[in-house]
Amino acid sequence: AEAAPGRVVSINLCTDQLAMILAAPGQLVSVSHLAADPRSSVMVEQARGYAINHSQAEEIYLMKPDLVLAGTFTSIATVSMLRRLGIEVITFPPASALSDVRQGMLDMGAALHREAQAQALLAEFDAGLAALQQTQPATLSAVTYAANGYTPGSHSLSGEIIRAAGFRHLADDLGMQSGGVLPLELLLMAQPDLVITGEPYPGGSRAEEILHHPALAALQAGQAAVEDRDWVCGLPSVLSAIDGLAQARAALEAAR
Repeated sequence: AEAAPGRVVSINLCTDQLAMILAAPGQLVSVSHLAADPRSSVMVEQARGYAINHSQAEEIYLMKPDLVLAGTFTSIATVSMLRRLGIEVITFPPASALSDVRQGMLDMGAALHREAQAQALLAEFDAGLAALQQTQPATLSAVTYAANGYTPGSHSLSGEIIRAAGFRHLADDLGMQSGGVLPLELLLMAQPDLVITGEPYPGGSRAEEILHHPALAALQAGQAAVEDRDWVCGLPSVLSAIDGLAQARAALEAAR
C-alpha cells in the first residue's frame, strides 16, 4: 500500500477543518487563514496549532507538501499552478446535502489514509443526527434570509438542516427549491414562523441592511441567528445548527 502523505497543506476553509479533525498528529502542517477567523471557522483554537497560509501557490510550494487539499471552486489558479509544479492536489466539492457531509468525511479519510478515524467520525455523526432528527410532521415553516434578500432554497445544505430540525421549508411553499432572491414583500406575505439570519458582521455591509428592515422586525416570526460557520461547511458542526433550530422550534411550539 502507498504511504500516507506526511506533509499535508490545506488551502480551503472546509478542508482545513475536516483535515484538522481527521489528520494524524504532525501530518497536517498548514491551514488557510480562514480557519483562524472566528466568523467563518468553528475550529479557531485548533487552527492556532498550524502554520497559516493565504492559498498562494508560491508560499504553498515552499512548504514542500506531498499533498494539498483544496475546494473545487476556490483558489483555482493556485490549484492549477501547484499541479503544474508536480504537487498532488485533491479537491473537495462544497456540501449541498447532509449526504455530502457524510461523503466528505469518507473522502478526507481516504485522502489522509485515515479511513478508520473517518468511519468512527461518521458513526458518531450518524448517531448524533438520528438523535436530533424530527419524525413528526412539520407544522412550522422556516426560511434562511441572507444579505441582499438571498435564500439558499430547500435543495441545499441549510435546507436539509432546516428540515432535519423539524421545520417545513418556506422555499418549498414558494417554489424556490433552488434558491434565489426572495423579495421582502413576498417574505412578509408568506408569514414564516421562523426567519433565520446569519450573525451580522461588525460594521455590516449595505447588503445586510435588509436584515434590519423594520418590516422584518415587525413580522410576527421567531428570529434565530444560526452562526454561518456552523453550516457553511459539511462538518460535524452542522449538528449544532440542527440542534439550535430544533430548540427554536420547541420554543415556538410551546408559545403557540
